[in-house]
Amino acid sequence: MSAVGSRCHHGGRHHRNGQKATDMAGTPVTVIGMGMMGRALASAFMNAGHPTTIWNRTPGRAQALVEAGASEAPTVDAAVAAAPLVIVCVRDYGAVRDLLTPAETALSGRVLVNLTSGASDEARAMATWAAERGAEYLDGAIMMTPPGIGAPETVILYGGPPAPYETYEQTLRALGGGTTLISTDVGLPSLYDVALLGIMWSTFNGFMHAAALMDTEKIAATDFLPMATDWLKGVASFLTAYAQQIDEGSFAAEDATLETQIPPVRHLIHESRIRGIDATMAEYTGKLLAEAVDRGHALDSYARIIDHFRA
Repeated sequence: MSAVGSRCHHGGRHHRNGQKATDMAGTPVTVIGMGMMGRALASAFMNAGHPTTIWNRTPGRAQALVEAGASEAPTVDAAVAAAPLVIVCVRDYGAVRDLLTPAETALSGRVLVNLTSGASDEARAMATWAAERGAEYLDGAIMMTPPGIGAPETVILYGGPPAPYETYEQTLRALGGGTTLISTDVGLPSLYDVALLGIMWSTFNGFMHAAALMDTEKIAATDFLPMATDWLKGVASFLTAYAQQIDEGSFAAEDATLETQIPPVRHLIHESRIRGIDATMAEYTGKLLAEAVDRGHALDSYARIIDHFRA
């Protein structure tokens, strides 16, 4: 599997240790890392009926979970030993390794699921580290903030070998209905994560710039919002054609050529400057368009701009 949305459904097929994915209710789980996300993960497992052991480098950060029935392990070694499925969600991959090193022996024979944010090369290195210690490894990317953990629409992307995922798929679904094994490559969830976040931040920045422009005329962001969200739906509709053009390597303009988009971008730059609004993003867009036109792509669609990022 290599695409988001290609979920693994295996019905009643038997998995390792003679278990079925549908028979995993009550599976003990350990959650390491009691930041906001870690606490949300532990809470979701508990709500789904899984005996949950928690551990944090600094004790006492999850007293509410303990009062609700979680077991707080005295050491990381004890935490790992308490369950066949170990979830870790901490600051970064270096912290994962530092925290789990004292529990190396206990990791053997267990499934380690790392939901810490990072990059693809870090995920692959972590998989090697876990394998050297006898653990099966899944790497995951949580596409949701802590309040959404456990919701049916929450998407969590996993990468790694199918066997441990299939065994614990139903357990992991306690964290979100969008649980998906997207690839046997443990590095791909991180790649999807940062790529999607890039879209999010670009969209946020575009809205902030637009809201700043509107504010110069005392137009409230909340008043501008309905038009902005409707506009974003229209903009998203162009992506289907652009994605196909990128895959095919053919960029014939069916909506607007690159050269016709240069004047409106100049207008945006001018409008921003005369109103004292930072024009950096618009200037960057103008630079991309000018470069593509200079390379002979004046009549191509905006999808041609991908050449700049590939270079």
